[in-house]
Amino acid sequence: MQPVDFTTLTAACSEIRANWLPSRLEQVYQRDRYTIAMALRTLEQRDWLQISWHPQAAHICIGDPPPRSPDTFTFSQQLIHQLGGLALVVIALIAPWERVIDLQFARRPGESALYHVYAEIMGKYSNVILTDANNIIITAAHQVSQQQSSIRPILTGQPYETPPKLTGSVPYLNESQERWQERVSLLPGAIKRQLLKSYSGLSAALLELMLVEANIAPETSTDTLNPDDWRRLFERWQEWLQALDSSKFQPAWTKDGYTVMGWGEVEKVKNIQELLNRYYSNQIDQQLFSQLRHQLSQKLNNILAKLRNKAQTFQTRLQQSDRADEYRQKADLLMAHLQNWEPGMKEIIIADFETNLPVAIALQPDKNAVQNAQSLYKQNQKLKRARAAVEPLLLEVQTEIEYLEQVEAAIAQIDTYQTAEDLRALEEIREELIGQKYLEDPEYRSRSANEPPSTNFYRYLTPGGFEVLIGRNNRQNDQLTFRVAGDYDLWFHAQEIPGSHVLLRLEPGAVAEEADLQFVANLAAYYSRARHSEQVPVVYTQLKHVYKPKGAKPGIAIYKQESILWGKPQIV
Repeated sequence: MQPVDFTTLTAACSEIRANWLPSRLEQVYQRDRYTIAMALRTLEQRDWLQISWHPQAAHICIGDPPPRSPDTFTFSQQLIHQLGGLALVVIALIAPWERVIDLQFARRPGESALYHVYAEIMGKYSNVILTDANNIIITAAHQVSQQQSSIRPILTGQPYETPPKLTGSVPYLNESQERWQERVSLLPGAIKRQLLKSYSGLSAALLELMLVEANIAPETSTDTLNPDDWRRLFERWQEWLQALDSSKFQPAWTKDGYTVMGWGEVEKVKNIQELLNRYYSNQIDQQLFSQLRHQLSQKLNNILAKLRNKAQTFQTRLQQSDRADEYRQKADLLMAHLQNWEPGMKEIIIADFETNLPVAIALQPDKNAVQNAQSLYKQNQKLKRARAAVEPLLLEVQTEIEYLEQVEAAIAQIDTYQTAEDLRALEEIREELIGQKYLEDPEYRSRSANEPPSTNFYRYLTPGGFEVLIGRNNRQNDQLTFRVAGDYDLWFHAQEIPGSHVLLRLEPGAVAEEADLQFVANLAAYYSRARHSEQVPVVYTQLKHVYKPKGAKPGIAIYKQESILWGKPQIV
């Protein structure tokens, strides 16, 4: 992930300063453990200033409005308590080449600042700190104790101290090419590494683009550069410093990330705020998606392994209970041939009543024939009772396995991150599993806990132009089948295979052609656990024939009067 460097921070602050100062702070909302959003109102607009102290994605920009779910973080509550209704009058870097922004709040423009919010955009050391006018810390996003850092603790009630100052040389616009070249080439080495060692305030991403723009490979040794190489590189160096001096930037997407210098551009972006908001929102969501998918998959694998072992145990006990009649038969034979028993016998062989074949009956030598027969009758009764007890337990476990395999299939369908909707679908699965008591996460503050299931279904059009909707998870499956579906729609599902509910939307009087039905059957097969099969049986029926059993878990439905098609997932 590309970190925010000094150049990007300068560009972002310059744009915010030009368009959102002065502004009144109306609201503060904390999105997650690392991000706050401040509602700023100017005479022309109202927007949300987003400040993140995420270890890999710390940034500041104008971002999207926060969700409607309640904010339960104390940091945001402390901020709005102190800053609510005040004017944001200054956004400034605390010192040249430092990645710390001072946001100053006063009663009105032109008055002295009553509070400072220091946003320290410094990688894993990032933080957001609120102080009063005398720079006494009121609260911090991340407090640092004396034990954690004896050099720079961050504690409420203590004076705010700025981070340690840069020790290396810093770039300046009036430096001559001769002096600059002499400094960089003092010791031979790769040009990119030598620039990073020679000057503070640079980032690897910026230098990569600068060198590519100068047509120089980053690993080229300084002692192999010719005068023309040095000239081109110094021109790019000057171009960078002039952009910083004049606050004129060119935001754009690059092949591997973004730039505010226009170098390596593959697509222009209208402003820096949109660039940073889209990039870091996407990167953080992608990271959360991978972590969450791994967490959910592991948890389901563990639970299903235990349930399958339990089911196997129950099935073994049922197989044993199948021998109940055998024990009763042997007891009957023994009672009918008491005269053949002799004291101390360990086994007796008696002809079967019906087949007349010999049956060997194991005996306990310390018991007589009647006592041995009674033991066999008791074993018969015990096994019969076991069947009555075990059968409902096995059914319960099998129902649970069926439900979790449905969840597992939903996770398998969301295999890669494409859009924020993919993360949202996984979050709904986590919420569902928390609701079903399979997950416990008291620290997790859900973005969707108090919201209805999303309707960001997969959407397709059949050859005949009919809309097809497909649930991404069990909550969406229920929403699709029992809330969204109309009386004339057709419902599809892979037969007895975990998978998504699929809906073919039909207007009154509309009739789907065979090609439409086959198209939807292929989709139902693709969005099922049998995705990699050549053919999958798919059932479809009218919505009036689909029911949810009372008390059933999310995503479970029963159906009748179904027709069957063979879906071909490979052609989707």
